[in-house]
Amino acid sequence: MRESDPKPSTMSPKERKRFRIRVVLATVATVVVVGGGASMLAHCARGGPGASNGGDAEYAEARQLYRTYCGLCHGDEGEGYAADDANALNNQDFLVSVSNEFLRVAIAEGHPGTAMAAYHESRGGPLDDSEIDALIQLMRSWQEEDMVAVDDVVVNGDALRGAEVFARECARCHGDRGQGDSAISLNHPVYLRTASDGQIRYAIAKGRRGTPMPAFEGELSEQSIDDLVALIRSWEPEDNEAEEAEGPNVAAMDGPVIVNPDGEAPDFPALREGRYISSQAVADALQSGRRMVILDARAASDYARFHLPGAIPSPYYEVETVMERIPNDGTWVIAYCACPHAASGRVMDFLREHDFQNTAVLDEGVLHWRDEGFPVVVGDEPGTLADAE
Repeated sequence: MRESDPKPSTMSPKERKRFRIRVVLATVATVVVVGGGASMLAHCARGGPGASNGGDAEYAEARQLYRTYCGLCHGDEGEGYAADDANALNNQDFLVSVSNEFLRVAIAEGHPGTAMAAYHESRGGPLDDSEIDALIQLMRSWQEEDMVAVDDVVVNGDALRGAEVFARECARCHGDRGQGDSAISLNHPVYLRTASDGQIRYAIAKGRRGTPMPAFEGELSEQSIDDLVALIRSWEPEDNEAEEAEGPNVAAMDGPVIVNPDGEAPDFPALREGRYISSQAVADALQSGRRMVILDARAASDYARFHLPGAIPSPYYEVETVMERIPNDGTWVIAYCACPHAASGRVMDFLREHDFQNTAVLDEGVLHWRDEGFPVVVGDEPGTLADAE
């Protein structure tokens, strides 16, 4: 950090992002000079069939964007399954069958209600159009095989027959209603709005090499695969349009940090593995008016949809700016995300590295918290228990 640079807490979100990228790009440049990596970067920038011929600087910046926002769950090399069973973005079967528009919508709008947040600035996320395009080009640089024509494929299936096949072959990973379990949610409106029948059919037939998703071509009849597509398509809502979501406002970013500031410290049990605290223990502490700080480590777009009472937005990619507002006086700090441990774990580890003593991760994550009926606040204000649903 240069002496002339302002502190991160005084920067706008855009300035903070550019500062982080500049710091890491300086590190990348050093590595290239010292380690002779320039030819490697040039080779990667040329990429596969879908990649543009960007220069080393463009590739390095796109790569840093990816590692900042995507690598936490999808793996720094796009290998997938780094957290929350996030899919492999460098998988050839995936890349050859999805359009740039499919990738763009997935990044921009996310899959609300899952661990995949919306990252476009219009949804409260950190990325603009050009940055999303850069991420797509980076993913295309991983593509080594030619695109497959899937959008014109005609599927003639029966959803009722497909339900029987799905229960037998797919539900154990994708959930009994396609809601996702150890694999992606197939019933999500954003996915169904952007994936063609041919794209869905290709995924079922060819699978994803090197991942837990097997190829069903040869295992199931052509008709059964069509029936599965018909079932998945039947989950699409009639009015399937994009949801708009604003990010948290200034009050959420700059308002009170401590929940129940006049309360006593929580009497938490020993943390599981020295890291994790149960939802029940946190809910009991909230109900008892105990003093703590609660950090929402998800992307800001998810915070605005719902969050724990009194929680403040602390996206995993901006934790250094939030840390300056948190009292380092032994007050318990609880971080949570949807993963349920990756983003919140990164936030907690960062605080521990800076000598915050009483820190923990909400063990089951915020989706479990909500589904179990623990209180949540909807909207972009931190709120209190009285405001919770």
